[in-house]
Amino acid sequence: TNDLGTCTICHIGTRDLKAHTTKADILIVAAGKAGLITGEHIMPGATVIDVGINRIPVLDEDGRPVLNEKGRKKMKTVGDVDFESAKEVAGTITPVPGGVGPVTVAMLLRNTVRAARAQVG
Repeated sequence: TNDLGTCTICHIGTRDLKAHTTKADILIVAAGKAGLITGEHIMPGATVIDVGINRIPVLDEDGRPVLNEKGRKKMKTVGDVDFESAKEVAGTITPVPGGVGPVTVAMLLRNTVRAARAQVG
C-alpha cells in the first residue's frame, strides 16, 4: 500500500536534484523556473504535475525572439517542466497551460458554493 509514502521536498538550489526526482513516483513541480525539470529528471512511468506558470519569449529557428505586430517580443506560457522531453518518460503529465489551472478554478467555485450554503444555514 501507499500508507507509508515518503515526501521529499526540493528547490532550485537542491544539490543533485536529479538524484531526488528520479526516485519519485509522483513529481509535483512548482519552482518558478521554466524548464527546470526535463525528461532525464523523471522516473519512467511517474506521474508529473506541473504547477509552474512562466512567460518566456517565442524563439525562431535561429534562437532569436519573434516579435509581435507592435515590435515587442512574442511570449508564451510554459511550466517548470520541459513538456516535450518529459512526456516521453512520464506515465502521466499535466500540460501548461490547461493542466491544473481548470482544477483550481473548479475547486474555488466548489468552495464558494459551500461557503454560500453555510452562510444561509
